[in-house]
Amino acid sequence: MTHVTLVDSSLRDGMHSVRHAFTPEQVAAVAAGLEAAGIDVVEVSHGDGVGGSSIQYGRSAHHDRELIAAAAGAVERARIAALLLPGIGTLEELKEAQALGASVARVATHCTEADIAQQHVEWAAGHGMLAVGFLMMSHMLEPAALAEQAALMASYGARVVYVVDSAGALVPASAAERVRALRAALPAEVAVGFHAHNNLGCGVGNALAAVEAGATWLDGSLRGLGAGAGNAQLEVLAAALERSGHESNAELFPLMDVAEDVVAPLMPRAQVIDKTALSLGYAGVYSSFLLHAERAGAKFGVEPRAVLMELGRRRIVGGQEDMIIDAAAELARRGTRSAPAASR
Repeated sequence: MTHVTLVDSSLRDGMHSVRHAFTPEQVAAVAAGLEAAGIDVVEVSHGDGVGGSSIQYGRSAHHDRELIAAAAGAVERARIAALLLPGIGTLEELKEAQALGASVARVATHCTEADIAQQHVEWAAGHGMLAVGFLMMSHMLEPAALAEQAALMASYGARVVYVVDSAGALVPASAAERVRALRAALPAEVAVGFHAHNNLGCGVGNALAAVEAGATWLDGSLRGLGAGAGNAQLEVLAAALERSGHESNAELFPLMDVAEDVVAPLMPRAQVIDKTALSLGYAGVYSSFLLHAERAGAKFGVEPRAVLMELGRRRIVGGQEDMIIDAAAELARRGTRSAPAASR
């Protein structure tokens, strides 16, 4: 039996799905519900982390500082986490997040670029925050190489390092391989986490496989609210963990209630695995590209699936959102309006 720390990403990853439009009042209501349901950590920020509000990534209706303060004011036991992507957010924004009540710093880089997180992780670890390393697009590295990047995060002071399936491209076996590699490479005092997306329908299954392989931190979101087809659905994950013989601090029925009564009415559309979301996982493309690809496809008269397959062919990653427009324009110029069949 493993005790799992559950992290809710509804108020960060879910920002992608609501076009970064949550209000402080909505954030406070969701955070209070998660607190009542026993969730350990509540992540709050723009979908691309603190400082992410921009033309490139999408403008927020409210500043990160308002949202973090609202969440912190609604909880007593749960810890508030802020995500930071070096190059998007700055150290000053991380300091501000801490002053407003965030005590967990989740520092996210592409899976090959852990070294750019050094100053942020070291600052967080040295100033009373729980430093977490977040290796995005983990499917793009083989397990041994990913473990080397995780070891860098740990050397800077991270006390949790995540395998992050940003594209929802992993299946249980490949998710477990990566978690197992991290667990073998990291000191015992450094926990391994797993962040799932559901683009291949494997979100909860991958999270369960991760626990069996040694992960003790898992992310999820209420109603699956998140980029692409969404994250592992938190209330489902809590129930599946219990049925698998593991334990967490979650109270299942209150968790189900906040998902149904608070979050569901805020969702502009249900998190489903439609052909565009499935294409994200199949092509191995960053989940937050979904709405961008739909808009670019509509602008240039190209099927979004074709845009996503082209982005996957080019191995485009988070931070290169401008290439979505470039890909759609190029497909339109070539007269490629729909996605070709993939060769295997």
